[in-house]
Amino acid sequence: MIKSMTGFGRCEVSNEKRKFTVEMKSVNHRYLDVSIKMPKKLNFFEAAIRNELKSYIQRGKVDIFITFEDLSEENVTIKYNKDIAGEYLKYLKEMAAEFSLEDDIRVSTLSRYPEVFSMEESTQDEEEIWKELKGCIDKACEGFVETRKNEGENLKNDLLGKLDGMLKNVSIIEDRAPVIISEYKKKLTEKVEEMLGNAQFDENRILTEVTLFADKVCVDEELVRLHSHIEATKEALTEGGSVGRKLDFIAQEMNREANTILSKCNDLTISNVAIELKTDIEKVREQIQNIE
Repeated sequence: MIKSMTGFGRCEVSNEKRKFTVEMKSVNHRYLDVSIKMPKKLNFFEAAIRNELKSYIQRGKVDIFITFEDLSEENVTIKYNKDIAGEYLKYLKEMAAEFSLEDDIRVSTLSRYPEVFSMEESTQDEEEIWKELKGCIDKACEGFVETRKNEGENLKNDLLGKLDGMLKNVSIIEDRAPVIISEYKKKLTEKVEEMLGNAQFDENRILTEVTLFADKVCVDEELVRLHSHIEATKEALTEGGSVGRKLDFIAQEMNREANTILSKCNDLTISNVAIELKTDIEKVREQIQNIE
């Protein structure tokens, strides 16, 4: 199965204690580049999250957004700091005695002093939190991968159509190449006859010239390699998997062969077809950039 590098996934999971929301999206990238935005209290799980994502994604620039709500009423506790309250009380009494002040200390007054009462988040079960978060991430990833597969199937069908068109152009060049040689021989013979008239001339010289010309414009090897590259690309698309890098390399090789054909030929028909072939190869390569 071919997968695109463009995808989107979302999942929301909640219970009586917590609520998680995971959203993820991706675009093309040469390697796997993951950016995670989440609450600080979940930073402890970042390494685990990255490892979990690797089981679903091989390439692409992935942005993942995680939100977390603690719905438990026991998530915060109040702590009474007896020692600090005692220190405040001690010094307040000293002040009253030293400056002959009325000792009007009340509990309500003392409780307002800093740190006498403090609020603390209760300790939460990290294993339980990770289990819930992981489940949410997995479901988001499953939806994310599904969108990539759907887009990948569309890419595959489009590429196979373009590759079939390229094979037709290769066949046109294959059919045209031998004709160029015979046309060159005919033109060369006619030119020599025109120059020499009825005089005798050495046909071996013409054959030698034609042979040199044929060797110069021969594109048989390039056409064989093009055939091989196109078929290899079709095979890789059919087999599926993470073949984006492999196909990108093959596309570069196809472009190199097309350039060689274009530089060798001095025939207008082949030149036009080779240019069209290069255009198709570039379109194929652009599409390949979207494959994981």
